Amino acid sequence: MNARFDNISQVYFLGIGGIGMSALARYFMASGKIVAGYDRTSTPLTLGLEREGMKIHYEDSLEKIPASILDERQLNSTLIVVTPAIPSGHAELNWFKERGYDLLKRSEVLGLITGDVPTMAVAGTHGKTTTSTILAHILRIAGRNCTAFLGGISANYGSNLVLGVPSRANHEIVVEADEFDRSFLTLHPEAAIVTSMDADHLDIYGSADEMQRTYRRFASQVSPDGLLLVRRGLDIGQTSARQLSYSIENDDSDYRADRIRVEDGMYIFDLVTPGFVVQGLRLGLPGRHNVENAVAASALALERGVDMVSLKEALSGFRGVQRRFDVIVRTENTTYIDDYAHHPEEIRAVITSARELYPGKHISVVFQPHLYSRTRDFADGFAEALSLADAVYLMDIYPARELPIPGVDSLLILKSISCAEKKLLSREELLSTIASNTPQVLMTLGAGDIDQLIIPIQKILEKK
Repeated sequence: MNARFDNISQVYFLGIGGIGMSALARYFMASGKIVAGYDRTSTPLTLGLEREGMKIHYEDSLEKIPASILDERQLNSTLIVVTPAIPSGHAELNWFKERGYDLLKRSEVLGLITGDVPTMAVAGTHGKTTTSTILAHILRIAGRNCTAFLGGISANYGSNLVLGVPSRANHEIVVEADEFDRSFLTLHPEAAIVTSMDADHLDIYGSADEMQRTYRRFASQVSPDGLLLVRRGLDIGQTSARQLSYSIENDDSDYRADRIRVEDGMYIFDLVTPGFVVQGLRLGLPGRHNVENAVAASALALERGVDMVSLKEALSGFRGVQRRFDVIVRTENTTYIDDYAHHPEEIRAVITSARELYPGKHISVVFQPHLYSRTRDFADGFAEALSLADAVYLMDIYPARELPIPGVDSLLILKSISCAEKKLLSREELLSTIASNTPQVLMTLGAGDIDQLIIPIQKILEKK
């Protein structure tokens, strides 16, 4: 724990239900702090935090906050962690501001926690959650004292926090480096992976060029005697850190996959490194993009001294991340897959993976666009990627932190989708459509609250 937190006895989270915030909440809880928080809605994630002993409420109300948090005599021992999604007019937020509480963004807290600990950071518009989770799993199987802050729920550990023992020797941290709000600039890792730099968050950056410049700034913050692993073809610029490249099958890469094939539902591949070849690695995740994620994680693990036996064991036993090509239902008649994909390239990757795994099957995709600005900026890209499916059912845009933008709605995407079967549906209409049909392969995609439909859809399909 960073020295700044030594005198902190209680931590209050404004927006505790976010995937990054909840990992920090679990970290402080495990460190013996009193943890409580607010979020807008109750979710399976917040309910899980409550079961772990955290007091959480869902109204912007000072009366709901534990008395010890509001006790100004404990102001110097209380930390308030705030997500950028909390609006400026939030009553609780302003009460803490007016009284001089110590308020930090999630990214600032993460920067402080990792500041004095050897840290491996995984950045990228997409691929970072799976890659960081694979890396953490490899290190744990290799017996390393590793703590990991993840952007998804690891199926192997049932959490977005993998906790090592900070007080013991050789403690190291794996962290997902989030580009949103330039959060990853609080990190100064010893090693880093950059998986992708496709344009996103243009409401924050203004342009793709500015976003890429910020990625290069992040890369420049890797320790001068550290390592930067970059997906082949990305222009990350020159850095003081040693740079290595990786790819799925590019012969010019320092690390690459070779002889990729599918056997018994698993990808088998050889990992070509600068000095040797690791033969017969097995990965149970679908999609060639996940083979590439595994190459990146394996490369950094080997560079950090992990042995080949542990690497093989870890990859073959890796069970994935919730909401990352998560197979919810698999019966004789239908397969239902849920995924967090919310960017055109992510959607393209998951539909392509489904095509590869289920050749000849009719693929129906339900997509909930996330943010008005992202819909506006990438409407054509969304339409092109979704057109890879046989049927597309669009839901209304999930606004998250944004107010509506005139002229921007899901119809902006729908009109450019080329497949014949396409509709804009409400939740009730969607469930009715699924109930009256038997989809061969059904996929729900999106980063909003579409995950609240998983259980209702699961129940419908399991009755068929």
